[in-house]
Amino acid sequence: MAIKITKLYLTNLALAIVILVLGILAINYYNHYVSAYTDITINSKVLNESRKVFIRLPTDYNAKKAYPLIIKTDGNFNLDTWDKALTNQAKSEKGNKAILVSIPNLFFKDTRNRDLVPPYARQDVNTQARLDHETLPEANGEADKFLAFIETELLPYLSAKYKLSNNRVLSGFSAGGSFVLYTLHTKPELFNGYFAFSPAAWYDDMTVVNNVDAFLTAQANKVKSPTYLYLSVGGAEHPLMLKAFNNLETALTTNPNNNLVWQSAINEGAEHSDNPPLSVAKALAGYSAFIKK
Repeated sequence: MAIKITKLYLTNLALAIVILVLGILAINYYNHYVSAYTDITINSKVLNESRKVFIRLPTDYNAKKAYPLIIKTDGNFNLDTWDKALTNQAKSEKGNKAILVSIPNLFFKDTRNRDLVPPYARQDVNTQARLDHETLPEANGEADKFLAFIETELLPYLSAKYKLSNNRVLSGFSAGGSFVLYTLHTKPELFNGYFAFSPAAWYDDMTVVNNVDAFLTAQANKVKSPTYLYLSVGGAEHPLMLKAFNNLETALTTNPNNNLVWQSAINEGAEHSDNPPLSVAKALAGYSAFIKK
């Protein structure tokens, strides 16, 4: 039996498809670009774009009290884990309650690598170093601009809005982990806590590792105040990730600095995306012990 396809049928079908697509887009937007906390927008002159920021305040937030600050990348990713870890920490009274600020990546265009990859590595990340005479140079990361946004726009906004203590943490996962390491070796005084979960330090033939090593070797005295670094990786991650992690441990062990306290952990059996949820509470505990000394 033949089915007669009418203009009305096609119109309704097209309308249903549009509604479905819009529904999926709305769900993705909500999951990616809306948080359960306070969402604000900063019009960044440094980045020449508007950037959204999620701000989680302690449950019993007191505007007269100074709080530690934690800034993390990748927006909603792993944010529930952070919420649980900070809630548990507050209940146990083993650590200071903190204001958590999470920066989501832009929704309508892919800027993650642009923002998080260091300026000495390619945005389109590669395992091998660049050729000396590359005829078609690829764009480098712009982590320097993203860091300038945090330093000159986000931090002043937060300092004006909230009473903050001198304890500040920067946390990131994967590309965000390489951003954490980039910040450590270029602006070590900006934070006194650095959490790098599964840092993608293998870019361009270990260029992130090499830059960290050069900093520790030749500029160790530039870590002038007590600073804490937490590194972690999943035991089942890609061999390149594990190699970079081992190389970072070697660089830190070979070039000790009295002001740089660091801890590292391999979460056995964990894949790449499994590692951050297993690392947050451990990093917070290590940092809490560090600032109490």
